[in-house]
Amino acid sequence: MHFIDIGANLTHSSFRHDFHAVLDRARDAGVSQMIVTGASREGSLEALGLARSHPGVLYATAGMHPHHASEYDADTDTLLRELVAAPEVRAVGETGLDYHRNYSPREAQCFAFERQLLIAMECGKPLFLHQRDAHDDFMGLVRAARDRLGAVVVHCFTGTREELFAYLDLDCHIGITGWICDERRGRHLRELVRDIPANRLMIETDCPYLLPRNLMPMPSHRRNEPMYLAHIAAEVARDRGEALEVTAAAATATARAFFGV
Repeated sequence: MHFIDIGANLTHSSFRHDFHAVLDRARDAGVSQMIVTGASREGSLEALGLARSHPGVLYATAGMHPHHASEYDADTDTLLRELVAAPEVRAVGETGLDYHRNYSPREAQCFAFERQLLIAMECGKPLFLHQRDAHDDFMGLVRAARDRLGAVVVHCFTGTREELFAYLDLDCHIGITGWICDERRGRHLRELVRDIPANRLMIETDCPYLLPRNLMPMPSHRRNEPMYLAHIAAEVARDRGEALEVTAAAATATARAFFGV
């Protein structure tokens, strides 16, 4: 079995001391390719650098996470346009809206999101989207632009049934993380993953965040990494009532088609 981790924050400082070992462990666990998330100016540049250093294994996205939206200016816009032109960059984002913490004002988040929607329209590359506690505004912006956009994935989906079907009705893909393994907050996802068509479902770690809570044994460092994608896939397969091989093959094929890898 082969897996593609569609959301790996490998530019995070926690990976600097053992980066190559992380890639080795991922490969040994069947994770043959990873999409390195770009979520800031610096992070997007670093993600592209990692992709160029590991051709065929790592690819990148380029974008500004809503947490950093207040930093979005003309120079940022120019930089992102330059980055998305690189062949190693396979999607625009991570972008979207996050009203849970409001690290950036909502007006700034909407502005940065709209600018990146425009970049995606113009370059034709897929969108890698984030939404938390902002569904109505998020849907309004995506719906208004949807017919001018290419492929779209709502990554790290943790929402309700109504939100899921709203995304599917807009022909969006859905990214499932180890949140599904969280008995406190993710139990509802175990039913919802059955309703995601196989050609719209992708899996991701969102590492180093969201370490699956039901790993056995639980690593002492508490850092998530791509090697645990196989565990997430096994949980998704169980909840979908299908063999792991079926889930893995479908999710990998969907990711290959979405990102063109």
